[in-house]
Amino acid sequence: MGFLTGKRALVVGVASNRSIAWGIAESMAKQGCEIALTYQNEKLKKRVDKCAEVCNSNIVIQCDVSSDDSINKTFSELKQHWDNFDIVVHSVAFAHRSQLDGNYVEVTEREKFAQAHDISSYSFTALAKSASPMLNENGALLTVSYLGAIRAIPNYNVMGVAKASLEANVRYMAAAMGPEKGIRVNAVSAGPIKTLAASGIKDFGKLLDYAADSSALKRNVTIEEVGNAAAFLCSDLASGITGEVTYIDSGYNFYDKGPDL
Repeated sequence: MGFLTGKRALVVGVASNRSIAWGIAESMAKQGCEIALTYQNEKLKKRVDKCAEVCNSNIVIQCDVSSDDSINKTFSELKQHWDNFDIVVHSVAFAHRSQLDGNYVEVTEREKFAQAHDISSYSFTALAKSASPMLNENGALLTVSYLGAIRAIPNYNVMGVAKASLEANVRYMAAAMGPEKGIRVNAVSAGPIKTLAASGIKDFGKLLDYAADSSALKRNVTIEEVGNAAAFLCSDLASGITGEVTYIDSGYNFYDKGPDL
């Protein structure tokens, strides 16, 4: 029996079996959690359907997090399968490719800055708002961040600023949702992983190599490792943890390898 047996989780953001969201969904399923998945558009639906099969789930719902109507419709459809549930996983981020290459001040545009924040940060709040009536007491919400929220990472640009917003969002949401129903809100900050989303970042391969070399464990992390930590944070084993950003990055966030001596 797994430590999430009896729990139900909606995982938003699976794009393929290489997604961090998929690593989280798979780890939760292995711990006994019932899983529902969303897909952004028809182009991704077949991939998400295959992921759902692995989780023994038949709940796959379209959700465009940039639209409140789409989010509300998602939970209306989910209500047809579950009267209530316990966990929301938000693993969604977007910035236009033009914003992820070059000098931050020179390339950043007003509308695309707002779009990055809307999809990467506000959507977490929007999901929480729509999910609240169905969430069980002592439920959990989780999102996915990155070190670019607190460090200036080359070519991460506006996405780093959006992730900083997301991490602040976690704290304010935790304070807002904890008192009434004991809902916990946390984030995992994953090390760089070769996903579809990461392919939009210029020189990402170099970033992977640097992060591995500059980490305490001298390697990158996997979606499975991020998934295992996320599953724990959404379980009753982590009942006293909320408003936190937990790093799963082989120690890259704290380690300075220093000069070669």
